[in-house]
Order: sequence, then structure tokens, then C-alpha cells
Amino acid sequence: MGFLIFFVIPVCIIIAIIFIRNSIVRHHNATVRAWSDVASYERQKLKILDGLQPLVEQYSSFEKGTLEKVTELRQNIMNLNLNNTDVSQLQKIESLNQELMRSLNLVIENYPELKANEIYLKMMNEIEEQNENVGAAITIFNRNVELFNNQIQIFPHNIINNMLLRKKAVRPFRDQTAMQSFDYRPNF
Repeated sequence: MGFLIFFVIPVCIIIAIIFIRNSIVRHHNATVRAWSDVASYERQKLKILDGLQPLVEQYSSFEKGTLEKVTELRQNIMNLNLNNTDVSQLQKIESLNQELMRSLNLVIENYPELKANEIYLKMMNEIEEQNENVGAAITIFNRNVELFNNQIQIFPHNIINNMLLRKKAVRPFRDQTAMQSFDYRPNF
């Protein structure tokens, strides 16, 4: 009987450690996958921007700034690291995207004939759809970040993580521009 207890308790502890370790790895992998989805949707914008650029170039003598914003956004999306969660780079891309959308709306106001251009309207709709996809992917990413961070910070998971995996908490995406417009500030 004593031998059975002496043998069963260590086996149960080892099984618990394996389950906790695997849970941390699963949540980490889900976070990595969610980040890849965000980057993938950002990269899909490149196809649209590639088509938008020549159209804006037609008006470039008047709208050089808008063309520069398209080029800068494209470059930043291409530089987005798929293998490393770089939330600050994503924040910059989203900020540039918002600036571009404002500029494109000003271009429409200045050139009503552009508003009637079917290609332009189609591209604007595609950009808006991609922006919605990015927003949804960011929401999923942040949820996975929360689950992963919980896994490595709660007891006894934090002990297993520190002993076996040494995974670090992932920073969630926060839209600084949107946060500035809120009156409410939680006291985290």
C-alpha cells in the first residue's frame, strides 16, 4: 500500500506537469497563429494598394501627399514581421491606414469625377473590407494573447513555465488613437 502511494503520487504530479506544459504551448501556438492572421490580412491590403497606386498617380500632381501615404503604408505592411509579434509596428500600420483613408476621402471631395470611377469605388470597398478583416483578426489575436498570458501567469502554470518553457507575456494590440478619444480610463 505504501509503495502504491509512493508510486502513484509522483506519476500524478508528472502527468499534471505535462498537461500544464502542453496547455501553455497550445495557447502560445494559438497566439502565434492569430498574429499570422493579422499579418496576412495586412498583406492582403498590398494587392489593393498596388491597384490603387496608379489611380492616385493620375491625380498625383495635385495629391502627392496621398501617393506618399500609399507608398509608406505599403512599405510598412511589407516590413511587418510574420515571425515576431511586433505590436508597435502594427499600431504604426493602423495609424498610417487611418491617415490614408482620410486622405482618400479628401481626394474624392476634390475630384468628384473620381467618385464616379468604378475601379476607385471597388478598391475603396475592398480596402474597407480588409480593414474590417484586420479588426476582427486583431480582436482574435488579443483574445489569444489574454488566454496565453493567463496561462503563464497563474499558479501553478507560472512555475511550470519558468522551469520548462520560459515563455514571456505577449503585449496585446491597443489602438492608441482610439483610446485617446475615450473619456473613461480604467484603473488597471
